[in-house]
Amino acid sequence: MLSGMELGLATFADLSPGVSGEQRMQELLEEAELADQLGLDVFAIGEHQGPDFLVSSPAVVLAAIAVRTERIRLSSAVTVLSSDDPVRVFQDFAHVDLLSHGRAEIMAGRGSFTESFPLFGYDLEDYDELYAEKLELLLALRESTHVNWSGRHRAPLAEAGIWPRPVQDRLPIWIAAGGSPQSVVRAGSLGLPLTLAIIGGQPERFVPLVELYRRAAGAAGRDPAELKLAINTHAFVAPTSAEADAAFAAPYLAMMNRIGRERGWPPSGRPEYEALRSPRGAVAAGSPEQVAEKILFEHELFDHQRYIAQMSVGAVAHRDVMRSIELFGTEVAPVVRDEIARRESAATSAGQAA
Repeated sequence: MLSGMELGLATFADLSPGVSGEQRMQELLEEAELADQLGLDVFAIGEHQGPDFLVSSPAVVLAAIAVRTERIRLSSAVTVLSSDDPVRVFQDFAHVDLLSHGRAEIMAGRGSFTESFPLFGYDLEDYDELYAEKLELLLALRESTHVNWSGRHRAPLAEAGIWPRPVQDRLPIWIAAGGSPQSVVRAGSLGLPLTLAIIGGQPERFVPLVELYRRAAGAAGRDPAELKLAINTHAFVAPTSAEADAAFAAPYLAMMNRIGRERGWPPSGRPEYEALRSPRGAVAAGSPEQVAEKILFEHELFDHQRYIAQMSVGAVAHRDVMRSIELFGTEVAPVVRDEIARRESAATSAGQAA
């Protein structure tokens, strides 16, 4: 049985008006360095191809972070595998692994944003097939230096040598999903760790997906207790709830409404924000005590081993993000880790007594 709770950060490196790409890149490096110094467990960077986000190639930025940090694990969040070449993805993250002395991870997703498909010449009609085929190849690449493979959407490989090899014997590959039953079944069946992004509504609605993930693992002959699960939500920490709202609410709502207009979602305002950051909502924003309580509430629901907070959302000021990271590392993380350890100890004692 896996134990403990890993705590980390994820970012899309949002670009706000008046902030240059060069400035945002330096801010991103500062965020990662601070997370490492505070002893957080993972720093993950998302991939986008549009004007509102900085990073189109997470591996390049993670390589820079690798040489400026010491212990934090470095992941994509996500790699849009459907519109990329798995050989290049594996090679890029092997380089990150070498630079970081074995700290690289890949979160592979189908992509909730689809701008990369026409950019790289892929048909959205092949959305599901592209992902399944390319994930199959990516997993084969990490298993063997020389690969034989054939599929419909890429040239075949015949005893192809894939270099460099990473430090880690099996480069960690996570499945990232936002609510697709097909994705969680795939992750469970393949025995891969799963990251669930909860960006709206109530976390309880994801409980059936986690149960489905674990049932799929069991049906495939795998031990569900050995599979890692991560929960990713929007989060923000300030000394008080009022200060968190002042720094985070308006940029968060502006970002969500911008995306919502593209996807046909109804507009959100302050009442929707208040519902999301309420004790049973999806957003973990508030004082350190409130954020810790939200994470621990979700742990009761999912029994997950990793929580990833997305703080630098929209036009939230860099100084406020840095303060949020500091509070997350110094005040939220110790409370969460201690309580998870207490719960696990109590469960172990109860099991022994029975």
